[in-house]
Amino acid sequence: MVKTRFAPSPTGNLHIGGARTCLFSWLYAKRNKGKFVLRIEDTDRQRSRKEYLDEILESLKWLGVNWDELFYQSQRFDIYREYAEKLIREGKAYRKDGAVFFKYRFDEIRIPDLIRGEIVFKELPKQEDVIIKSDLSPAYNFCCVVDDALMGITQVIRGEDHISNTPKQVLIYKGLGFPVPEFAHLPLILSEQGGRMSKRFGATALSEYRALGYLPEAIVNYLLLLGWSPDGNREIISLKEAAESFEIKKVNKTSAAFSLKKFNWVNSHYLKTKSAEDLYGPLFSLFEQQGIELGRFDKEYVLRVISLLKERSFTLSDLARWSAFCFKDEVVYAEDTRKILERDLSKEVKFLKKSLANTGSFDKTIIEEVFRKTCSDLGLKPKDLVHPVRVALTGERIGAGLFETIEVLGKEKTLVRLNRLIKYWEGK
Repeated sequence: MVKTRFAPSPTGNLHIGGARTCLFSWLYAKRNKGKFVLRIEDTDRQRSRKEYLDEILESLKWLGVNWDELFYQSQRFDIYREYAEKLIREGKAYRKDGAVFFKYRFDEIRIPDLIRGEIVFKELPKQEDVIIKSDLSPAYNFCCVVDDALMGITQVIRGEDHISNTPKQVLIYKGLGFPVPEFAHLPLILSEQGGRMSKRFGATALSEYRALGYLPEAIVNYLLLLGWSPDGNREIISLKEAAESFEIKKVNKTSAAFSLKKFNWVNSHYLKTKSAEDLYGPLFSLFEQQGIELGRFDKEYVLRVISLLKERSFTLSDLARWSAFCFKDEVVYAEDTRKILERDLSKEVKFLKKSLANTGSFDKTIIEEVFRKTCSDLGLKPKDLVHPVRVALTGERIGAGLFETIEVLGKEKTLVRLNRLIKYWEGK
């Protein structure tokens, strides 16, 4: 049976690169009707933190990744020491200064990588390595081999930064008499500038993107595109669809560049396909950051606001920011709107205000008819009034369709805000 694993260390948050590795490993198992193991590599007792562990587990569940088995290396120290003793008895390892060293019996090693083809190693930088440290904790390469072997891992799918560890691990497999699994080393994810992903280039942890208002379906979809292309060069694919078609041999050998523009496009697609009801709950915390309690407002009104803005938003954060004007008593005119308000149209806006006040049905079709008739009667082009009226209602130069915005705000809010703009001009 095919069995893959993901082995994060709880010394930090789950990052984009690790999340993609996990996804590809999980997909390989699902595609081959196998099992997926989650192994927490928490041997570093000084740096491992429960908050990081909780964040990793929660992030994977949020993405839709489940696991068949869960192991913690910190609970397996006795097993590692047992196999170290075995190597000592067989003359393949020895004790020195309280630590245990493994002696590499090295000749040319050829590793058939599932992505890269054959990788050949002709030498190692060392002739021996510590496998059990003096504090009795296991070294990474040693416990990794013991665990993969005992857990029955058939394919080790991980980042290319582990390539240098692979020949050492193969020798440890052979030294312990374990079968060697297949390896697949994924290319790195680079920043848009071509360097390694880091804080310098923006958010890197999955939890950061979640807090910024990215949807789990969008993150999964975009990570899949970083190194793998679905059949037909599709750009939108669900986790379920990917599990039915994923092939590790079609993963690119070259590094993939993380494009925030493309990521935003994918996320905006999923935002548009979600109902306002689906987005209602996830938006609460994002509005709270702006001092807005959605629970104080009529839910139907909130849903109408969400429907208005989700079509033009890239993230939930965008949606919360761009729709904040709907939940405030007064809007502040943004600095870049001053030029729009230079021309005094107070008389014309008074006329529009009166026309809207006398309108019975306040839906976008009627609103547009009244607006255009007002402009015609006043000898104005629609754009002459569209821009200042938008500023009056939202405080911004750009936004959702004006007539849809007026409909959602309702007659009372619209008239109050038009009156405030009139007073702004009269005050000048």
